[in-house]
Amino acid sequence: MSTNTPTSNPVMKRALVWGGLLALVIMVVGAIVGGIVAGWPGVASALVGTALAVVFMGITAASILLANRFAGGDLFVPAFFGIVMGGWLLKLIVFVVLVFVLKAQPWVQPVVLFLSVVAGVIGSLVVDVVVVMRSRMPYASDVQLPVPPKEADDAPR
Repeated sequence: MSTNTPTSNPVMKRALVWGGLLALVIMVVGAIVGGIVAGWPGVASALVGTALAVVFMGITAASILLANRFAGGDLFVPAFFGIVMGGWLLKLIVFVVLVFVLKAQPWVQPVVLFLSVVAGVIGSLVVDVVVVMRSRMPYASDVQLPVPPKEADDAPR
C-alpha cells in the first residue's frame, strides 16, 4: 500500500458528512409525515427507510475510501474496481434480503418506507453532485510532474 492520499478522499468524506446531515433532515421530516399519515408504523417505516438509504450511501463511500488505500500501488486499478464492485454487490444482496424480510413485517407501512428510501437515494445523489461540483480538483489529479534538469535553471534567459 502507498502513503499517497488520493485527492478524492476529502471529497468523499465531505459527501459522507453532507449526506448524513441530509439523512437526518429526511429522517425527521419522514417521521413527522409518516406519523401523521400512518401513525407509529409510518414513523418506524420512515426511520427504517432513511436508515437503509444512509447505509447504502455509506457502503459506497466507504468502499471508495478503502479502495483508495491502494493508490499508487501496482494493483490499484484492479483492487479499486474489485472493492467498489464488491460493495455494490453487497448492497444488492442486502437490499434483496431486506425487501423480503421487511415485506412480511406488520409494523411496516410500505408507501412511507418506499418514499423514505427514494428521498434518501435521490438526496444522496444530489449531495454527491453538489459536493463534486464544488470541489476544486484538478483535471489530472494525483499526477507527479517531472522535475526539469538542473542545467535548465542555470541557462541564460
